[in-house]
Amino acid sequence: MISTDVGAVVTRFAPSPTGWLHAGHAYSAIRAHDFARGAGGRFLLRIEDIDPGRSREVFVAGIEEDLRWLGLAWDGEVIRQSARFDAYRGALGALGSAGLLYPCFCTRADIAQAANAPHGSEGPVYPGTCRVLDPALRAMRMDREPHAWRIAMDRAVARTGRLHWHDQAVGEMVADPMRFGDVVLARKDAPASYHLAVTVDDAWQRVTDVVRGADLFEATHIHRLLQALLGLPTPRYHHHPLLKDADGERLAKRRGSKSLSDLRANGVDPLALADALRRGETPGL
Repeated sequence: MISTDVGAVVTRFAPSPTGWLHAGHAYSAIRAHDFARGAGGRFLLRIEDIDPGRSREVFVAGIEEDLRWLGLAWDGEVIRQSARFDAYRGALGALGSAGLLYPCFCTRADIAQAANAPHGSEGPVYPGTCRVLDPALRAMRMDREPHAWRIAMDRAVARTGRLHWHDQAVGEMVADPMRFGDVVLARKDAPASYHLAVTVDDAWQRVTDVVRGADLFEATHIHRLLQALLGLPTPRYHHHPLLKDADGERLAKRRGSKSLSDLRANGVDPLALADALRRGETPGL
């Protein structure tokens, strides 16, 4: 499951089982698969089922069936984030012990309604309401109210100093996590956010090259910070363009893009589809 050769290329495909895969997912999986195979490396499958309220076993089975249908084989066992909660709690504990976290009692509605709240690529930037709570009041509320854990971004950035990462498309990047504000790293219903879980798991699985869509490019600013804070290695990043349909819109679950299971049921040739996707084409999608 974990590579013992530090020089070996390792990529991963890490979908969330909250719906059926569509051709956009297939494109990303193919890019990661082909990159690893072309380098004689390993291609891993990780199920990011950190959200128990939305994850479904039927979608997990569908992900595996879709990849096999496309002719993509992964190495080792399939890792699930739902089995990794202790690792996330450990990382969260390390950040807490370093004085970099604080509890937040605000709801999404509270943040959206906050006066003059700036907006970033991930929505409203948290205005810092709970950072200035009286310590006694904070302790009392922690015993009585559900809360999330946020990172004190200014303290975190001061600790790491200037950080970089390399992206295949744009070259050397300077990390700028400050513009995202004090992001959530854990919620009352999940022991880790996407940012924390993916950072911990990529390091644990020794992923050397993260191949994913351009929609996750901005998240790398936060991931690079967490890598530095937790003493984890930084992989190379390959953010590929997103596939678009005949109307020029990106393929997405919420837009009703055709699922791979629908294409399979309609008799689509999987190898022809995979070859088209490798060329960046989406005929009939």
